[in-house]
Amino acid sequence: MSFFKKLKDRMFKSSSKIDEGLDAIVQDGGEIEETIEAVVAPATPAPKPLPEPEPEPEPEPEVHEPDVSEVPAESREPIAESEEVADQPTLQFDVDLTAPLTEAPAPAPEKKGLLGRFFGGAEAKTVVRRTLDDDMLEQLEELLITTDMGVETALRVTANMAEGRLGRKLSVQEIKELMAQEIGRIMAPVARPMPLYVKKPQVVLVVGVNGSGKTTTIGKLASQFRAAGKKVVIAAGDTFRAAAVEQLQVWGGRAGVPVLTAPEGSDPASLAFDAMTHAQAEGADLLMIDTAGRLQNRADLMEELAKIVRVIRKKDPDAPHNTLLVLDATTGQNAVQQVKVFQELADVSGLVMTKLDGTAKGGVLVALADKFGLPIHAIGVGEQIDDLAPFDPDDFAAALVGLER
Repeated sequence: MSFFKKLKDRMFKSSSKIDEGLDAIVQDGGEIEETIEAVVAPATPAPKPLPEPEPEPEPEPEVHEPDVSEVPAESREPIAESEEVADQPTLQFDVDLTAPLTEAPAPAPEKKGLLGRFFGGAEAKTVVRRTLDDDMLEQLEELLITTDMGVETALRVTANMAEGRLGRKLSVQEIKELMAQEIGRIMAPVARPMPLYVKKPQVVLVVGVNGSGKTTTIGKLASQFRAAGKKVVIAAGDTFRAAAVEQLQVWGGRAGVPVLTAPEGSDPASLAFDAMTHAQAEGADLLMIDTAGRLQNRADLMEELAKIVRVIRKKDPDAPHNTLLVLDATTGQNAVQQVKVFQELADVSGLVMTKLDGTAKGGVLVALADKFGLPIHAIGVGEQIDDLAPFDPDDFAAALVGLER
């Protein structure tokens, strides 16, 4: 199964919400129109002409000399050379028997109209279309806001959809195509994979609030990088939650990646420092550091995160080289506030959005792209290893509005 099909199938809550809303909007004030869906018929090959028969050589006339002995004596009179033989009656035919044989002409085809000459068949269908006006635009804005796209972004999308199209009648399918096109245009600039650097180890700090999916995301990324030939080390920096350490160890075992741990309650910054030393000694390409869930309203926990950054910079002033913020799509507009806080404290370099399969609020990712312009590296739609994939703006836009590709 392609990731797009999986994405579309699992984002049914967002897409069905938009589907239902668009149907209601177009039905409200729309008009039923009959359209002809023509099917191009395959061209009928022209019959091959029969080869003309070669003319047969005319046989030489046989000359029969009369047997004089059989003729009565009294009739044996010489025929003068100047006398002509009397004309004999001949059979008459309606056709020229000497003409070459040809096929009988086919009956003249039934004449068709203009469309009939171009198409082999056509099926009449009805479709509801509504004129795009200010009232319809307002309804479209409200619909997008319900997906947590945010007021500003929803206004931007609908304004772009209306440009040059006011007064035009649109069907649900046509609105979906326009909507997906404008959403994809907003998200295209932020669709970038996580950059990989030559310097070893490349330190990737993974942050996010409790339950956002950080631990699972680290395990999936580590497995994918390992499969790509990179040497990866994981540091289980969430030392206050034993379940997080155990979960990372399970993923590390699956991917063949070592997981460095510390006793429960240990200083996460100290573990991060030791992990840097280990990764340098082992020649690792990537060091991925998990962190405890940080609530934006917990200043003490946020300060601890800042301490981790200060400590690893003692080993490498440029570290961390990537700071990934993992966001839970089900939180909706709360994700916007999380990005603001983490960007200030941890200098976030890229986003990963998880749990798009369990929400009708997938539009928040469009709002984040529009508001912050941070790279979106990957999105997740499930718990399996292949349920995390690089972010594709066109696939996401189509899945969000329920459009087939």
